[in-house]
Amino acid sequence: MSDDLDDRFNAAKKAVEKLPERPDNEALLRLYALYKQAVVGDVEGKRPGLLDFAGGAKFDSWAKLKGTRQEQAKRAYIDYVAQLQREAESNR
Repeated sequence: MSDDLDDRFNAAKKAVEKLPERPDNEALLRLYALYKQAVVGDVEGKRPGLLDFAGGAKFDSWAKLKGTRQEQAKRAYIDYVAQLQREAESNR
């Protein structure tokens, strides 16, 4: 099961790069957070300073997933990429 999940996760990573349009910032933050939770696990360290807006947003988005199992984050990432693909297809 794990190999199949890893294969689907890797395919989803590649599919993100092939989306016809760049996702909006909210979608990018969600993708980032799900990816990091799936690959690294819970966020660690200090939140970036107030002047690092992008870093702070990424940290906050990832921190919201604290406690989510890595396998669960992989499934959520796969599902979210599929949703983005469906939305892109319906916008054509």
